[in-house]
Amino acid sequence: MSTPPPEERPKERRKERPKGQRKEQRKERPEGEHEVKGLAFRDDGAFSPDSGDFPEDLPEGLPGDGEGGVEGEAPPPKVVLKRRITWQKLTFLPLVLAAVLLATWLWFQQARLDPISENALSNGQVSKALWQQIRLTAISTFFVLIIAIPLGILLTRAAFRKATPVAMTLANMGQATPAIGLLALLVIWLGTGQRAALIGITVYAILPVLSNTIAGLKANDPTLLEAARGIGMSPLGVLTRIELPLAVPLILAGVRTALVLNVGTATLATFGGGGGLGVLITTGITTQRMPVLVLGSVLTVSLALLVDWLASLVELLLRPRGLEAGS
Repeated sequence: MSTPPPEERPKERRKERPKGQRKEQRKERPEGEHEVKGLAFRDDGAFSPDSGDFPEDLPEGLPGDGEGGVEGEAPPPKVVLKRRITWQKLTFLPLVLAAVLLATWLWFQQARLDPISENALSNGQVSKALWQQIRLTAISTFFVLIIAIPLGILLTRAAFRKATPVAMTLANMGQATPAIGLLALLVIWLGTGQRAALIGITVYAILPVLSNTIAGLKANDPTLLEAARGIGMSPLGVLTRIELPLAVPLILAGVRTALVLNVGTATLATFGGGGGLGVLITTGITTQRMPVLVLGSVLTVSLALLVDWLASLVELLLRPRGLEAGS
């Protein structure tokens, strides 16, 4: 059957609707919906599930399906920051130390002290020795920080990298030397007193902070540093805003180690006339008085654990949020 040529086909005419009916239909449409060539569409770019033109077979995840679409898109999950310091961290060690000190005090209450022990523990000797121990630890740690951290930063710069092996060798020698031998040499050179003790404690604790500072700065990603320089940051800005914050965890770990070392080494200051809790320990050993020896030992161990606990809290608080896992 032959098809008539296009010019012979009867022209189909679209049925004309009355003008009033068309106006009513426009008024009934929702706001934002238009008609182009008899097809309704919305100019907001999404179908409405309530409208009659909503396709039933619309795949999931497309605009308008209410799950991941533009209109029904679910809000992004909230980032919940974990608490850095838990209540277990805050309470466990202090409670243990309180229990140990309470047990020591109760033991002293029932112990029989002879005149030699009473003389060693009377007239504020215990509080004086404890204060001297804390003072030696704090001052020596301060000098360790102002020496080791700037030196570690300096040795990681391009102009001074060749001096790194020499500095590390000297720091290793300072810690490899027995603490009592180093203190004896300083006493021979400087005489007795707290000055010789402070120098010996400082030299003995420089290595952990220095090595950790160098390791932390060298562990930074070179591409990250190059990107920081590429956006116009100055060398000082790269150091203070990129390198040091990324190296904070390692530096603080070295400081924490140095603090505990200083507490232990400060007990040897008594051999150079520096005082400290070592006075009670040596007195208890030389006079063979167990209560004096126990008190000096318990206070030294408790102080070391307390300092380590405080340093761990500071380490958690100063750690950058961006370096925490899961943040």
